[in-house]
Amino acid sequence: MRYFLNIKFNGANYHGWQIQPNAISVQEKLENAIACLLRKSVPVVGCGRTDTGVHASDFYLHFDTNSLNGLTNTDFIYKLNGILPNDIKICNMFAPEDQELHARFSAIKRTYRYTIISEKDPFIDNLSYRFSTKLDIDLMNRACNILSDYTDFSCFSKTDTQVATNNCKISYAQWEKHDHIITFTISADRFLRNMVRAICGTMLDIGTHKIDIDDFRKIIEGKERSSAGASVPSHGLCLVKVAYPENAVPKD
Repeated sequence: MRYFLNIKFNGANYHGWQIQPNAISVQEKLENAIACLLRKSVPVVGCGRTDTGVHASDFYLHFDTNSLNGLTNTDFIYKLNGILPNDIKICNMFAPEDQELHARFSAIKRTYRYTIISEKDPFIDNLSYRFSTKLDIDLMNRACNILSDYTDFSCFSKTDTQVATNNCKISYAQWEKHDHIITFTISADRFLRNMVRAICGTMLDIGTHKIDIDDFRKIIEGKERSSAGASVPSHGLCLVKVAYPENAVPKD
């Protein structure tokens, strides 16, 4: 039987989602906790990779097992949350009607949000990037409007990632400002490693008038990571939504 877990986590203490040989990951914590309950090792498959320090408020994973050791889904969630550290929470558990549903490959859209604060804020300081220079949000949103003109985002990807393609379909990108809090929200069918943080860093160069819209197009078309802006810090980034085909997962 295939089970899905919907989780959220603060990534500050982890070297990303995926298991690392010499570093603590979210996946490792989940697999160890599930092994405690099921009394056997069960690999879990996540909906994607998150970089070191990146957070998720909506993350899916699946695992396969022929028994929950007599536990109901509710009991399993309760006990699993009791084992896991406070920075990882299980929100929901279900067995999909389509048992071929895959946490990673069945996902059709992912949405990330990057948070910037222009002044000190003790409540969200650890979850945002403090950037005090004034930003031209209108110009940054003009840059957002051209992202859908392209599919190859090699210029925003880490090199030597061994992926089959650097093509992504961006369906939404928008900057918003509310008082001292500035957010960048972006949705696509898939993301490359470091892509969102590199886009953000490049758009900060636009917002501070270091480069213009034509430069932004040339960066994308040039496909060279060295031409784009620096990546913004990871602690301001959060995976906020993962979408699957209609009716594939329970609604909130």
